[in-house]
Amino acid sequence: MNYRPAPFFAHVVLVLSIALLAIIGAYLVGATGVRQSDALLHMTHADWQVEDSPGFRAPPPRQDSGALPRGWTHVELPLALPIALLRQAENTSTTTTRTTWIRLSTRGLPASSGPLALYGARIKTDGTIAVYADGQLVHRAQQSGPLWNSTRTPLWVQLDDHGAAGSAPPAEILLRLEHTRSAQVALSSLWIGPVDALRGRHGMRQWLQQELPAMLGAAFMAVGVFALFVWFRRRDETGYLLFFNLSATSFMRGLHFYVSLPVLNDWFAWLTVNSLFWLVMVVHFFLRQLHGRQLLWLTRGVVVTTTAIGIVTIPGLAIVQNTPQVTPLIYAVAAMMGTAVCLVGGISAWRRSTEGRLVAVGIGICVLLGVTDWLLQNNFISPEGWYLGAYTNAVTFSVFGVLMYRRYVHAIGEVEELNASLAHRLQAREAELELSHRRLREVERLKTISDERQRLMQDMHDGLGSSLISAIRSVESGGMSDDRVSQILKSCLDDLKLTLDSLEPIEADLLLLLATLRYRLEPRLEGTGVSLRWEVRELPALEWLDPSSALHILRIVQESISNILRHTRATEIRVGTSLDDDGVRVTIEDNGQGFDVDKAMASSSGRGLQNQRRRARSIHGTVGWESLPTGTRFVLWLPLRRQAQAA
Repeated sequence: MNYRPAPFFAHVVLVLSIALLAIIGAYLVGATGVRQSDALLHMTHADWQVEDSPGFRAPPPRQDSGALPRGWTHVELPLALPIALLRQAENTSTTTTRTTWIRLSTRGLPASSGPLALYGARIKTDGTIAVYADGQLVHRAQQSGPLWNSTRTPLWVQLDDHGAAGSAPPAEILLRLEHTRSAQVALSSLWIGPVDALRGRHGMRQWLQQELPAMLGAAFMAVGVFALFVWFRRRDETGYLLFFNLSATSFMRGLHFYVSLPVLNDWFAWLTVNSLFWLVMVVHFFLRQLHGRQLLWLTRGVVVTTTAIGIVTIPGLAIVQNTPQVTPLIYAVAAMMGTAVCLVGGISAWRRSTEGRLVAVGIGICVLLGVTDWLLQNNFISPEGWYLGAYTNAVTFSVFGVLMYRRYVHAIGEVEELNASLAHRLQAREAELELSHRRLREVERLKTISDERQRLMQDMHDGLGSSLISAIRSVESGGMSDDRVSQILKSCLDDLKLTLDSLEPIEADLLLLLATLRYRLEPRLEGTGVSLRWEVRELPALEWLDPSSALHILRIVQESISNILRHTRATEIRVGTSLDDDGVRVTIEDNGQGFDVDKAMASSSGRGLQNQRRRARSIHGTVGWESLPTGTRFVLWLPLRRQAQAA
C-alpha cells in the first residue's frame, strides 16, 4: 500500500522547508560578513568633471587630481552622469569619446590593522575603468567596446599597499571612466574599509546578481536538454521541443553572466538582444499549443518582427548598429511584443486552459522584470538597484516547472485511475467468469447425470428388461421349468450387479474393475464345478475408463465367461492380462470343447458374439476368438490412449 501524505501535512512540510532555507541563508549572510562595522566609510559625496578625448587611451600609471583642469563639481552618489551632463553642460564637440573623472575624499576613515578594499554596487560605462589611490593606479578594467558585465559585476578593488601594518590609508580615491558620448554612465555610492568587513557585502551582491542567475540558467538548460532527448523518442509531443527552445533562448539571453565565453563583442550583443525576441516567440507558440487557438495575425506579427530585428542587427550587414541610442529602442519593441503575447495569450486561455493562464502570468512577470532592467539601464532608476531581469530564468523555470509538475501528477493520477478501473473491471470480469464457470459446471453435472441416467435406462432396458420380459412370457405361457426361470432371474441379477459395479469409482484401474467382476462371478462358479485361475499382472491406468466404458468391458468379459459355462463343458477358466506397445490385453481361456467361430458368427445364436464385438468397437477396442482342440481362447484388446485423448 502506497503512503500518501495529507495536503495539510504537505503544506506544513513546505513551510518548514522554506523557513529552514531562510534561516540557513541568514546564517550564511552573517557568516560572510555582510554587517556594519565602525571601520567602514560610506562615501556618498564626490567631485566630478568630464573632458572630451579623441578616443580610448590606456590610463597612465600615475594621475594626481591636482594635475587635472580645475572644473570640479560637487555631486552626490549614486549618480547617473549622462542625465546630469544633459542638465548642467552642453558640449558641441565633435569628439566621439569622453573621460569622466570622479574624486572621492577618504578623510574620516577609521584606522585599520589590515589591508583595505574599495567596494561599489555598480559602475557603468562602455570603456576603461581605472582606479587611483593617492595618485597610484591600483585597478584597471578594459575591454574593446561595451563591457559585457560591468553593470552586473560589483566594483571590488583591494588596496594591498594601504591600511596594512606601518602604512597609512589613502587620502583620496580617483576614478577615471572612459565612455562614448552617448553612453549611459552611472556610479553607485562607494564603500572603503577593511577587506574582511566588505568581503561579505561584495560576495552577496556578486552571488545574487551574477552567480545565482548563472546557476539558474544552467539548471534550466540542463532540463531543456533532457526535454530534447524526450522529444527524440516522442516526436509527436512538440511541447518537449518547445521547452528545449525555451531553455536554449533563456540561456543565450543570460550570456551576460558567462564572462569566459569566447564570443566577439558584436555577436555577443546580437545574441543577447535577439534571444529576447526568440524567447517571446517560443512562449507564444507554447501558449498557442495550450489554449488551442491559431491567432494567425499575432503569430505573423511575432515571427516577422523577430526575423526583421534579427536581420537588421546582424553585425556584418551594418544596417542598424548596436549603439546606446538604438539598443533601448530594440528592448522597448521586445517589451511591447512580450506584452502583446501576454495579454492576447492570457485572454485566449482564460476559459480554455489553466496552464495557459499560468504561462501568460509568468511572461507578464518577466516583461515587468525586463522593464525594470530597461529603466535601470537608462538611468531612470538608481544605479544601486537590482537587475531583476536576471531572474526571468527563475520565473520561466518555475512556471514551466509547475506545468511539468501538474502534468506529472495528472499523468500519475490518470494511471492510478486507469489501474483502479482495470482492477474493478477485472474483478467484475472474474466474478462473471466465476458465475459462468459455476453455471457451466452445473450444466455439465446435470448433463452428466442425464447421460448416465439415459445410459442406465438403456442398459437396463436392453439387458435386464429384455431378460425379465422373456422370463415373464415363458412363465405365463407355462413352457419354462422352474430351473430355467431361476437361471434367467440369476442372470438378471448378475446383469443388475454389473450395472451397479460400473458406477463404482475405479480411478482408471482395469485390474480393480476385473477384480470386482471376479468377486461377482466366483459364487456362481463354485456351484458349477468350474475352477477359476486368476493370472493378471500390473497394468498402467487407462485415463479414458469412465463408467460407460467400464460397463462395456464388464459385459464383454461376463458374456465370454457365460458362453464358456453354457456351451463348452469346461472345468477350468483362466483369466490373464498382458501389456503390448500401445494397449493392454485381457485373455480368457478354457479347457472345454472348441467351436467354429465363423459358423457361430453367421448363425442366429451368434448374437452374443456380435454384441461383444459391437461393445468393443464402441470403446475403441477389439475382440478375437481362437478355437483349439484343447479349448477356446478369447482376447479383448484395449488402447492405452484414445485418439481424441492423444490429440
